Amino acid sequence: MALTAKVKDELLSVRATQASAQIAEATAMIRYAGTYEQTPHGTVLRVELAEHPVAERLQQLLDATTGVATTLEVIAPGSASKERKCVVTVSEGLREVVRKLRLITASGHPVEGMPHTIISGPIADVEAAWRGAFLARGSLTEPGRTAALEVACPEETAALALVGLGHRLDVATRTKETRGIERVFVRDGETIAILLSRMGAPLARLEWDEKRKRKQLRARSGQRLATFDDANTRRSAQAAAAAARRVERAMEILGDNVPEHLAEAGYLRVEHRHASLEELGKLADPQMTKDAVAGRIRRLLSLADKEAKELGIPNTQAAVEQAERGAADDDVSHVK
Repeated sequence: MALTAKVKDELLSVRATQASAQIAEATAMIRYAGTYEQTPHGTVLRVELAEHPVAERLQQLLDATTGVATTLEVIAPGSASKERKCVVTVSEGLREVVRKLRLITASGHPVEGMPHTIISGPIADVEAAWRGAFLARGSLTEPGRTAALEVACPEETAALALVGLGHRLDVATRTKETRGIERVFVRDGETIAILLSRMGAPLARLEWDEKRKRKQLRARSGQRLATFDDANTRRSAQAAAAAARRVERAMEILGDNVPEHLAEAGYLRVEHRHASLEELGKLADPQMTKDAVAGRIRRLLSLADKEAKELGIPNTQAAVEQAERGAADDDVSHVK
């Protein structure tokens, strides 16, 4: 089950005991998913919701707080919409619903944002309003780079009202417009966790936190692997460069006495100082396996070191040590 569905399932189990909290939740659901429509029989309120249980919850809240009966119609996907809709309609008793939920101002105009009684009301009502808004139009994506908790809003004033309610809960939210729809969103993982708890979804918060931690651990493991790979690459390059220096010294020691098949491998190592043994094998003519290349280079170095010992001159390893001393001297001069 997707995270959004899990959060909504848990929020549906919340039982607000205070009438004001029930009103706040119902008001938010209507404010963020409802529209007024004119019909031959007068004005009606329609609230379009995606989930049947959410629609039933709105019906229960309106019945408990206003005593007004509502109808619920399920509209199957069709040409107008690809998704099923659950529409709660208030016709008879609309005036009582609007009055009780304070959806109109004293002057008779539709309220902008959210009613003042909720904006400045008890924290439990603020939490209930966020719960209602999320049930109506909320979504939560999986933890990750693009993770977000979002609520789609009907207009800018409704979005700003939800931001204000977030401030009451010490939750920082932001607004944006995408595809002509105002949205309130949270991207910070810890803030999302807090908001889930405040709305009434502690189990979803635990799952969110667990998934977020696993994501972070995988990211850190990936960084460690990348660092490990970089270190391996550096070590391989250093080893190849050292081998090239030893081969150069071996050629100097042996001169014209280098066996032809060993000389070919030696020249490849010197000319392609940073190539892997496998790459050197592919460059050979005819091609060789990396083991064959490595074996010929080992025999070349062994033969040269034996000759150097007999002649009493520096062997192939001396070339590597000399190069390392030169690099160290350069580092010291840079420091000075």
